[in-house]
Amino acid sequence: MARLPRLEIAGQAHLVIQRSNGGQAAFADRQDRQAFVAALREAAAAAKVQVHAYALLGTEVQLLLTPAERGALGRAVQALGRRYVSAYNRRHGRAGTLWDGRFRAAVMEPGPTRLAALQAVDAASSEPGFTSAGHRTGAGRDPMLVDPPEFWQLGNTPFERDAAYRARLAEGVAPAVVEWLRQAALGGWAAGSEAFAAEVAAAAARPARPRPRGRPRKAANRS
Repeated sequence: MARLPRLEIAGQAHLVIQRSNGGQAAFADRQDRQAFVAALREAAAAAKVQVHAYALLGTEVQLLLTPAERGALGRAVQALGRRYVSAYNRRHGRAGTLWDGRFRAAVMEPGPTRLAALQAVDAASSEPGFTSAGHRTGAGRDPMLVDPPEFWQLGNTPFERDAAYRARLAEGVAPAVVEWLRQAALGGWAAGSEAFAAEVAAAAARPARPRPRGRPRKAANRS
């Protein structure tokens, strides 16, 4: 079966997952993570992609991004990969790719799904500097990051919003929801309601949900 084109919808948030090649460490230390964030800032600005959240984990990167136009997501992530891998290889005296094939992404439905994705990325690590959580919990604002509407709805003042978000991070996203979001990203699907998936499928002219397994049932013989 031919591989489906990547699902990308301009103006919608996408949960992006990029895994390292062979389980190798994608970041050796704080300097590598800082270099990645700097590369992300440049690539996102050049491609006109909003960055909502990031998690820089041992063997993978998670991003929540909104492209302004079709194709911008791919341009941003590809440019990010080139910039960071080039710097990483120079610093660590290595050659070759760092990533395991192309990145994976899922379109997030606005509302609770997008807020859950934001929380899941910010809560992917409790280590300072590994995620963008500090931007929304009072540790210091990052001008690169754009808060989605769901975050602004958490309170009327920055203090109220940060306090409410800290409480949500402490409560955590249900593991089943985190896994659902992850599988949507790895599969390249839409995450949200059936109506949203139908809208995405129509806009992208390709399926937005996996087809049911097994052969379709034959129509009953009514003769």
